[in-house]
Amino acid sequence: MRHGEVENPEGILYGRLPGYHLSALGRRMADRVAEHLAGRDITHVGASPLERAQETAEPIAKSHGLDIATDERLIEAGNVFQGKTFGVGDGALRRPGNWRHVVNPFKPSWGEPYVEQVVRMKGALDAARDAARGHEAVLVSHQLPIWIVRSFVERRRLWHDPRRRECTLASLTTFTYQGDRIVSVGYSEPARDLVPAHLLAGAKPVKGKGKAFGA
Repeated sequence: MRHGEVENPEGILYGRLPGYHLSALGRRMADRVAEHLAGRDITHVGASPLERAQETAEPIAKSHGLDIATDERLIEAGNVFQGKTFGVGDGALRRPGNWRHVVNPFKPSWGEPYVEQVVRMKGALDAARDAARGHEAVLVSHQLPIWIVRSFVERRRLWHDPRRRECTLASLTTFTYQGDRIVSVGYSEPARDLVPAHLLAGAKPVKGKGKAFGA
């Protein structure tokens, strides 16, 4: 699961910075997904250590009588633009000094390599599989790591256009295992009606609103 909307009035790319919590709308998203999953056979709930992921996981864990298992492997991807604005036409890329960080989209040159994200996220998925073997697990993470591990499992290239990620706020990307092997991937948006239109999967960035993208 990707976390819900974050309170981010300055419109910065918060990345792994501490202190970024769910907004009131984000908490509604988390509650909505918890209601959606209330009848599922969930025996393990894990989350990234960042506040927004922990707060998203809380109502799900509570509804199933579980504690949250914090897993560092679920954390947001590292990014050199962390702490800076990154809106459309008004962010860090207007400064020539930052251009050297975007010369290689295949790695990517601006942050944690895609291959490293695959390794840690796949490790987190497999650990959750083992913890909930024969049942279901929910892991709360962040858009880019979720999309990258999904792309790997579905045998797509890892470099991509960020605007084409199918990983909306509070969405569920489902990995189904048969034994130790992933046999299918699904995607759903239980809180879709709560997500602002410009933040839905595939939405085009809007000048002045690009800053609002959560991660």
